Amino acid sequence: MKKLLFILVLGIGLGSFLKAQDYTPTKSDLDAFLKTTTLVVLEDDPLREYNVVIKDVIEKEWKITPFEFIQFKDFDAKRKDPKYSFLMTTSIRFDKDKTDARYNFLNLLLGGDYYALNGMPSLVSVPLSYMEVDEGSYTYKLAVLVRFMQNHLNMVIKDPSLLSSNIFKHYNDNMGDVKSKTLYLIESELAPEVNSEARIRAVYPYKFKIVTADEVEDAIKNHDDNVVFLHKVGPEGTRSRARCYKILVGASDAKIYYFDYHMIDAKKPDGFLLSDFKKLARK
Repeated sequence: MKKLLFILVLGIGLGSFLKAQDYTPTKSDLDAFLKTTTLVVLEDDPLREYNVVIKDVIEKEWKITPFEFIQFKDFDAKRKDPKYSFLMTTSIRFDKDKTDARYNFLNLLLGGDYYALNGMPSLVSVPLSYMEVDEGSYTYKLAVLVRFMQNHLNMVIKDPSLLSSNIFKHYNDNMGDVKSKTLYLIESELAPEVNSEARIRAVYPYKFKIVTADEVEDAIKNHDDNVVFLHKVGPEGTRSRARCYKILVGASDAKIYYFDYHMIDAKKPDGFLLSDFKKLARK
């Protein structure tokens, strides 16, 4: 299984994009973070659904530090102040993909006297969508993704040795057992070869249900401990064609039950694949 690249991928610049860089936080970064107030940076457009949803999510879910909301126009004036950390969306491009595809990530960045934006330490980040894809593809999942970010931070704060060890191996070795849960799947996020109950059941004889986005949202809001859902990040019919991230997340515990990605081509479309179900069945 490929590395869990989404955990510690760095990208800076709301409304613009930079090349993705790897950064491994240090214990001193975490110590500094715990002393900060987290500034949640809102998008420029006040009508964006993201702004409404992230406000509600942070007020209900964010426990690890004090927080405030700021407009993006205030970010540059505050980013060099070490008493702040920043939760914000960023646009990322991967050079090695050899495409122009840009991805929208949710990042937690540490403030400080860094000359360039891409020098700000990234403590944790998760992929939300391709940049061209409508925000409705991910806003209903923001609560559980924020839970995951806090779980990750609490884990490495409690055991800083994980920072210097192989954090990717830790997640791979400690994934939840999806077979004991009900897997929620949205039909449009499945590859054509597995886009029906009969086709899935032929290779994955465990509990699953083909649902709507509203049903996934309800499971997240209700902290349904029995549900694991697919968080897929793909081009959704846009012109960009590069990576398809496939992450199975617990609706309540925000635990990772599966992670992989593939480069989209004629044989591997934008969706959860037959091979993904086979991997799950073998776990």
